[in-house]
Amino acid sequence: MPQTADDLDAVAVRTWCSLALDALGREREAIDAINVYPVADGDTGTNLYLTVESAAAAVEAVFAAHETGASVPSTADAVRAMAHGALIGARGNSGTILAQLLRGMAGVLAEGAGAGRLRLALARAAASARQAVAHPVEGTVLTVASEAATAAGRVPDDAGAPAVVRAAYEGARTALDATPGQLAVLGRAGVVDAGGRGLVAVLGALVEAVSGRAPERVYEASPATPDPAAADCPAGDGPQDGPAFEVIYLLEADDRAVERLRTRLDGLGDSLVVVGGDGLWNVHVHVDDAGAAVEAGVEAGRPYRIRITHFAADRLHARPEPAQRAVVVVVPGDGLGGLCAQAGATTVLARPGEPPASGELVDAIRRAHAREVVLLPNDGDLRHTAAAAAEQARAEGVRVALIPTRAAVQGIAALAVHEPDRSFDEDVVAMTAAAGATRYAELAVAERQSWTMAGICQAGDILGLIDGDVAVIGADVPGTARKVLDRMLAAGGELVTLVLGEDVPDTLAEALEGHVREGYMAVDTVVYRGGHQCAPLLIGVE
Repeated sequence: MPQTADDLDAVAVRTWCSLALDALGREREAIDAINVYPVADGDTGTNLYLTVESAAAAVEAVFAAHETGASVPSTADAVRAMAHGALIGARGNSGTILAQLLRGMAGVLAEGAGAGRLRLALARAAASARQAVAHPVEGTVLTVASEAATAAGRVPDDAGAPAVVRAAYEGARTALDATPGQLAVLGRAGVVDAGGRGLVAVLGALVEAVSGRAPERVYEASPATPDPAAADCPAGDGPQDGPAFEVIYLLEADDRAVERLRTRLDGLGDSLVVVGGDGLWNVHVHVDDAGAAVEAGVEAGRPYRIRITHFAADRLHARPEPAQRAVVVVVPGDGLGGLCAQAGATTVLARPGEPPASGELVDAIRRAHAREVVLLPNDGDLRHTAAAAAEQARAEGVRVALIPTRAAVQGIAALAVHEPDRSFDEDVVAMTAAAGATRYAELAVAERQSWTMAGICQAGDILGLIDGDVAVIGADVPGTARKVLDRMLAAGGELVTLVLGEDVPDTLAEALEGHVREGYMAVDTVVYRGGHQCAPLLIGVE
């Protein structure tokens, strides 16, 4: 039902994030293709998509927290979650600026979201984004944001919120079309600013979320028309010159330390953007000395989630022809990651409490660089995330088969029968059959008293989960593991796979191997080290 209320409520914020993610997903490749400033690394659309995906996930988490009650989140909760999610997930120069734009809007909309507040929010967003950039340049996303805010500011109070956001969208479109005449590198390439085009997509989604109707004039890029006059401009402002590395990290630091950091990084390189506040910041800079940029962060506070990209490698080395087939596997520990990598798979590490987002899976599929990809999520809770990643990769021309593995041991079984030389369909059928024939279990430690299918457990009890359900409650790991194995092998089996957690001694594996050997003579056992994973023991029975 179209929303015509004169404010932006939490549901509309959620809708905005979802629609913006869809829009950037559709336009990602086209935006990547026109990315020539500040560095022609062809990833602006991807970075914007991943930034908004993080924002949308944060908003969904707020709604999920309210599912048990009858209420929905407040607008303030929703916009603050959106801004925080964008901040911690911001990628690249444009993604970092978009995160600050959303943060600027959230600071205003948290206090109210009528037409007047929306005008103020757009103005605050544009101003805060400019403040975050060390050396603002016209003809970029900053210009598009400013013109959107200016257009929205001309709308009278009684026109309503839909009129404000439509004006902002139209102002952004007009500003975007003018960017090639403002920035020489864009004029030479005959393209509009990539970050600005992404912002137009995000504002178009806001129009639909507020009014219930998509913009009547959807932005379509004009064919590339290089500007002959711009060809005479010096080449020094183009992407071929400049620092070799992009450095991005989250930083916990106070305001004074961040001001000193800005000055330090500004002297090290360019494209400096520092966004955030209240003790948490996202730092982005292009430098020749990546180590110095990270050290500056250490001096300022606690940097983490550090990402360093070497531009020179992207510029100097053409990408080889894609392989025919690859396997992408989600693994719960670094030990299994090494095992799967040795088998030729591209891995995605799922940290405890931090499941990978669809953007990370899409990134892994791209890294695999193959025409055909088999995706093994190895977690039932990732089925929707993996399906979204597969759809995105298919839209990019990759043939993707998603095998719905629910546990790492099923992924190991599937990878063991993978044969790239046979047909894709035959390979997928064989891998699916191997995964489906593998029952899975894990041991976990109960965090609190709870009812389970096996009875009442107390905090500290060892739980044996078989195929996702609690089947055994024990006092120690060895005894619980033996009971789980006996239950699983009662239905038959030929091979037991044991994956040990980081702190589990080798003596446990030896004891369980002996238990299987004594009680089930025809069954073999293989043992792997899983490294740092959430479960002390994973078990598979084929």
